[in-house]
Amino acid sequence: MKKLFSLVIFITFNFCLGQNISSPSEFLGYELGSEFTRHHRVIDYFKEISETLPGQVVLKQYGSTYEGRPLYVATISSSKNIGNLEQIRRAHMGNTGIMENTGNDFPIVWLSYNVHGNEASSTEASMLTLYKLLTEKTDWLENVVVIIDPCINPDGRDRYVNWYNQTRNHPYSANRNSSEHREPWPGGRPNHYLFDLNRDWVWASQIETQARLKIYNDWMPHIHVDFHEQYINDPYYFAPAAEPFHENITDWQREFQTIIGKNHAKYFDQNGWLYFTRERFDLLYPSYGDTYPTFMGAIGMTYEQAGHGLAGLGINNDEGIELTLKDRLLHHTVTGLSTVEMAVSNAPKMLSEFKQFFNESVNNNLNYVLHGDSDKINSLKSLLDKHRIKYQATSASKISGYNPRLKQNATLQLNEGDLVVSTNQSKGNMVKILFENQTKLVDSLTYDITAWPLPYAYGLDVITTTKSITPSNGTSQFQANKFESKVPGYAAKWTSIADAKFLADLIKNKIRVRFTNNPIENNSNQFDRGTLLILRADNNNEIFDNELAEIANKHQRNIVPINSGFSSKGPDFGSSDIQLINPPKIAVLSGQYTSSLSFGEIWHYFEQQLNYPIATLNTDYFKQVSLDDFNILVIPNGYYGGYFDDATREKLKSFISKGGKVIAIEGALNIFADKEGFELKQHKSENKRDSLTTAKDLIPYNQRERESIKDLITGAVFNLNLDNTHPLAFGYPKNYYSLKLGNEAYNLLEKGYSVGYLGDNPVSISGFAGNNTLKNLSNSLVFGEESIGNGSVIYLADNVLFRSFWENGKLFFANALFLVNNGSYQEL
Repeated sequence: MKKLFSLVIFITFNFCLGQNISSPSEFLGYELGSEFTRHHRVIDYFKEISETLPGQVVLKQYGSTYEGRPLYVATISSSKNIGNLEQIRRAHMGNTGIMENTGNDFPIVWLSYNVHGNEASSTEASMLTLYKLLTEKTDWLENVVVIIDPCINPDGRDRYVNWYNQTRNHPYSANRNSSEHREPWPGGRPNHYLFDLNRDWVWASQIETQARLKIYNDWMPHIHVDFHEQYINDPYYFAPAAEPFHENITDWQREFQTIIGKNHAKYFDQNGWLYFTRERFDLLYPSYGDTYPTFMGAIGMTYEQAGHGLAGLGINNDEGIELTLKDRLLHHTVTGLSTVEMAVSNAPKMLSEFKQFFNESVNNNLNYVLHGDSDKINSLKSLLDKHRIKYQATSASKISGYNPRLKQNATLQLNEGDLVVSTNQSKGNMVKILFENQTKLVDSLTYDITAWPLPYAYGLDVITTTKSITPSNGTSQFQANKFESKVPGYAAKWTSIADAKFLADLIKNKIRVRFTNNPIENNSNQFDRGTLLILRADNNNEIFDNELAEIANKHQRNIVPINSGFSSKGPDFGSSDIQLINPPKIAVLSGQYTSSLSFGEIWHYFEQQLNYPIATLNTDYFKQVSLDDFNILVIPNGYYGGYFDDATREKLKSFISKGGKVIAIEGALNIFADKEGFELKQHKSENKRDSLTTAKDLIPYNQRERESIKDLITGAVFNLNLDNTHPLAFGYPKNYYSLKLGNEAYNLLEKGYSVGYLGDNPVSISGFAGNNTLKNLSNSLVFGEESIGNGSVIYLADNVLFRSFWENGKLFFANALFLVNNGSYQEL
C-alpha cells in the first residue's frame, strides 16, 4: 500500500510538471510562428523542457555541423519507459536480429525536421509537437517512444533565418515581389558545403549524415517521418507515396502508409485544410529520408507543407490565399501527432511486421563478390561500416558465378583482400538494393536518379553467387615505409582518390613530384602510366627521405625505392615523358548562374577530400578579376546563358592561351559549345518533319508528360570507351562506367582529344534512358581536352563529383587538376 501511494504521488507530480512546462511561445517571448527562431534558441527550448522533465525527456547531442552548431535528438516517453530506455532499445533491436532479443518491444517513432534549411516551418513545429506530447498526449507516451530531431540542417536553417530576419519588412509583406521572398544564392536549402542532406542518407558524404546514422542505427525506428516544404501553391502532401515503389517494399509498408494517411486526412478534413497523396514523391532512390528508413524496415514517409524559402512569415499564393508560418507549423504539428497516434493504436501489427521484415531479410542468400583496387575496396568498406552492413574478405583465388555486367556466368580472379557482401544478414534488403545491377521500374516517371549500383560507383568487378564463400582468416596490415638508404627516386601508384590526396599533401609540403606518361619497367618493377615519381634530383633536401616517408605513412601509401634512373623498358627518369607536376593554383567559380550543388561538390572535394587550397571567385565580380594569380579555373555545372558574353569568353580564351586550364563541368560546357574559337559542338540528331503536323504534336494532353520521358535520362549508367593513354584517363582501364544525369550530347573532338566517349548504339547498363535520347548519344563526347595556345579546356560532360558518391569518378577530376597540361612551375 505504501508503494502504491508513492507511485500515485510520483505520477501526479510528473503530471503537474507536464502541465506547468513553458509553451514555445512563453519560452521564446513571442507567439510561435510570428518570427523565425534561430537554431540556438530552438535547442535552448528543448534543453529547458528536458531539464524540467528529466524523467520524460532525454536530450542528447549526437554531433556537430561543419560550422560548429550542435545536433541534438530528444527522446520522449513516460517516466517508466524513460527509466527503462536502454532495455526498451535492446529489446527492439533484438527484433532486427542485430542484438539478442531481451524483452518486450515498444513502438519507436522518429520525427526529423528541417533537413532543408529554408523549409523552416518544421523546426517551429518540432517545439509545438514536443509541448503537446507532454501536455495533451501523455496517455500515448505510456505505449510509445518518440524521438525528435528538431533540426537536421542547422547551418542551412540559420543561413536562411539570419538572412530573412535581416531582410524582412515590419510588418512582413505578403507580396511575393518583396525582397524578403527572394533568397540570394545559394539559399538556405543545403548545408555548409551546399549538399542536399535529404539525398545523402546512403552516401553519408557529410558530417551531419555520418553523425545521424550512428544514432539512427542505434535505434532503427518503426516509423520515420521527414518534414519538408514545397511550392506555395501545393497545400500539403502526405503518404501514401507515389509509384514507383521499390519492389523490396513490403505490402504492409504500403498498407500502413495508407492507414496513417487516412488518419491525417480525418484531421485535415475537420479543419477544412487541403492536401494530396500518391503524387510526385515516390519510394525508389534509396538515399532519401523516407526511402532509407523504409529499406531498413521502417515506415518511411515524407510530409510536404506549402511554403519553403519563398514563403517567409506570410505570402499570397496564386489563389489569393495568404499562407502564413503559423498555418504551416500547425499543419506539420497535426501530422506529427497523428503519426504517433497511429503507431500507438496499431502497435501489435506494426511490431509483428517489423520483425517479419528482418526475418525475411536474413533468409536471403546472395553473395556479391567484389574485386578491384584495394583503395576502392577500402572506400566501400568505409561506406558499409557507416550503415553497419557486414562484409568479409575472402581467401579464394577465383570465384565463378553470374556477372551482371556481362549478363552471363563468368569466373573472376581474386586478390587478397577482395570483398564479399552477403544479403544473408539483418540488413540484407539494403544490401540487395545498393548492389543490384538493375532496379525494377514499374513507372519511369521518377523523382530522382534510377541507378546507383555500388560496384559501378566504386569501380569494382562483381560476381554474384549463392555458394558459400571461404572467408579470409586475417586482414593485411599496412607496413610503414622505412627508407634506410638514399636512392635516386621513389615510385607510388596512381589509381585512386587516396593517391591524389597523397600527391596534394606532397605538393603542399613543397616536395616536387613527377609522373610517367608511358609505362616503365625498372629493375623488374612495372609502373603504369600516371605512376608518381619522387626524385632526389628534384628535391635538394637532406631530410627529403624522412619527410617523404612520414607523409606516405600518414596516407598509408606504399612507396617503392628505385635504385637507378635507367629503365629496362620505357623512359628513363630524365626523359621528357617523365613530366613534372606543377603546383596547381586553383580558382573555382561560384555565385549566381552556377549550380550551388555543383559548386558545393567541388568545394567539398578540395577541402574535405584532397585538403588542397582554392580561391572562390563570385560571378558578382568575376568579370573584373585578373586571372593572372591562377593557372586553373574550375567552372561548375550551371546556367550561364545570361552571363558569359563574348567579352567574358574572350577573357577565358586569353587565360587559356597563356597556359591556363579551364575545367568545365556539365552545363558549363555550353559556355564553349558552338562558339567561335572553340572546337566543341552540340551533338544534334536529325529530326525530320514530314509535315507541319507530326505524331508527337497529336499526343493527348494527359499523356504529354509520360511521352516526354523518351527524351530524358533519369540518372543512368553507361559504359564509356576510354583512351587511357591520355593523362585525363590515367589510372583507369580502357572503359569506365559513367553516371549520366541528362540528355546533353556533344560531338567528338576532331583536333582535340576525345578521352571518354560513347560509341555506336549506346545502351543504359543500369537505370532509365529514353529511346530518343539514346539515339542522340551515339558517338558523343563525355570527357575530352581541347588545346588552345599553351593551355587547355577540359570538358567533363558527366559530373564525376555528383553528390560525392560516384567514387570511381573522382580520379578523373584529380587527373584534370594535376596531370593534364599543367603549365609552368609556380610555388604555392
